[in-house]
Amino acid sequence: MIGSPLIDRPLVFVHGTRTSADIWSAQLVAMGLSGHDCVAVDLPGHGTRDRERFTLAGALETIDRAVDRCASPPLLVGLSLGGYSALAYAADHQDKLAGVLVSGCSTEIRGKPLAAYRRVSHHVARLLRPHGGTWHVVTDMLTALSGHSVLGDLRRILVPVWLVNGRLDPLRVEERRFLAARPGTFLTVIPRAGHDVNSMAPIAFNRALLDALHHLRSPRHGSVRSTAGSPT
Repeated sequence: MIGSPLIDRPLVFVHGTRTSADIWSAQLVAMGLSGHDCVAVDLPGHGTRDRERFTLAGALETIDRAVDRCASPPLLVGLSLGGYSALAYAADHQDKLAGVLVSGCSTEIRGKPLAAYRRVSHHVARLLRPHGGTWHVVTDMLTALSGHSVLGDLRRILVPVWLVNGRLDPLRVEERRFLAARPGTFLTVIPRAGHDVNSMAPIAFNRALLDALHHLRSPRHGSVRSTAGSPT
């Protein structure tokens, strides 16, 4: 296996809101033991960068720096906010990627629920800020994604795309709409897992990663295929 694309394919991991690169520890260990170079980034406003404010432009710049450090086009992996950011990045930089695997982001963030969530998070942020709370990053995230169409991003991506969702995740409500928007998108639904699918079901999630990497090993991996994965 030495020198094969499966072993050499790097991975870039992007976390969700109010978490950090640390959420990927199980994946970094498993993929490292499988021979893959991995990097997990902290987005602005998170982890080691918690004093910054989150913007989508800042998130895309962070991903771009990580991708540019890879020896070959990586598989870009994102959860929740990291998934939305990964799809936005892939829409404009797919020439730098081998594929995209995202979780917890199979619904558009827009409309009246978005406005209500933003108002609530703004008030919570004002209450928590004197005590060092980080809820303001939710307000920043919602502001950044307001009016942004992840379905528009998805339709523009030509490299392989995988959706890996926990069956109990409320953010898979538009999953079928996402699949219809981009025929050939792969779907895996992991039983008994919720939004944080990579930590709730790490073995199943790691298996999905390895399946994606195995697919990318094929010289025909760029071709569009029918939707695959677990039924909903």
